Amino acid sequence: MSVKQVKVGGLTLGDGNVYVQSMLCVPAENVAGNVEQAVRLEQAGCQIIRTAIPNQESIRLIPALKEAVKMPVVADIHFDYKLALESIAAGVDKVRINPGNIGSDDRVKAVVDACRAKNVPIRVGVNSGSLEKEILAKYGHVTDMALVESALYHVSLIEKFDYDNIVISIKSSNVPMMISAYRMLSQKCNYPLHLGVTEAGTVRMGLIKNAIGIGSLLCDGIGDTLRVSLTGDPVEEIKAGYDILKAVGRHDAGVELVSCPTCGRTQIDLIELAEKVEAALANCQKRIKVAVMGCVVNGPGEAREADIGIAGGKGEVLLFKKGVPLYKVPEEQALNALLAEIDKL
Repeated sequence: MSVKQVKVGGLTLGDGNVYVQSMLCVPAENVAGNVEQAVRLEQAGCQIIRTAIPNQESIRLIPALKEAVKMPVVADIHFDYKLALESIAAGVDKVRINPGNIGSDDRVKAVVDACRAKNVPIRVGVNSGSLEKEILAKYGHVTDMALVESALYHVSLIEKFDYDNIVISIKSSNVPMMISAYRMLSQKCNYPLHLGVTEAGTVRMGLIKNAIGIGSLLCDGIGDTLRVSLTGDPVEEIKAGYDILKAVGRHDAGVELVSCPTCGRTQIDLIELAEKVEAALANCQKRIKVAVMGCVVNGPGEAREADIGIAGGKGEVLLFKKGVPLYKVPEEQALNALLAEIDKL
């Protein structure tokens, strides 16, 4: 099923790309703090930014963000349809609502009409904590089918007013349930899907949950935007998002670093060296594969697809290119030698 194209600012969801987004976590009343965080996120590669709009005062965030960053701004609205209307009037690029939570049909229609007038898409955001009582009663507890049914119910409230500029997310902290729900939803509609594991946790476990959940769906060809939700600095969400895209072959900008887990043959401090290489290449945008291997027994062979690499010896390293040995240098010169060869590529 081909994905319907939906414009969000200057981006087109459903165009074959997967866009990385995050959410501001500074208190809404701190406009300067939110702007500063948004700028840092954009510099890190964030492509869409979402901000909570909990009250009337926070509407002023929208023009401030629009002036400070080029990426589309999404307003996150809960319950108060008037905040959605004012966010649209303030120039937001997308609104995130659950139509069933903002009241009567006339309120939903008011939001839909305002979105139609400015071609602003609506993201229907459902998660395991927002299911309707009737749906919970029907299934007995939160299930993948319950999440899908809730999402399609909210979508129907928008479609009723002849509007289909819609994006959907159905997040869960249960990774297998999240994967199953998105797979099911992708078969039932062609709207762009925003991927994420909600309440994934701190960086260590959160990265694992998101990599499994988001990565599995991306391997299925499902997903148009993603957010790696982490309890931490949102800049880490952006880095993780691109790392997941790289791992599944959906993003080829920047360096792909491969390194071996070490073994008894390793005679250099490979872990420290690999970390130094990773840090040194963090901002390198060359589309290359770099290998840091522990020994010359397997290194050049296992990593023969690497554009450039190093393999450890006894107090020295061998530099190799596409599996072909180049020359050896002392261990302490390994990083500089590798970076010099990368500069030549």
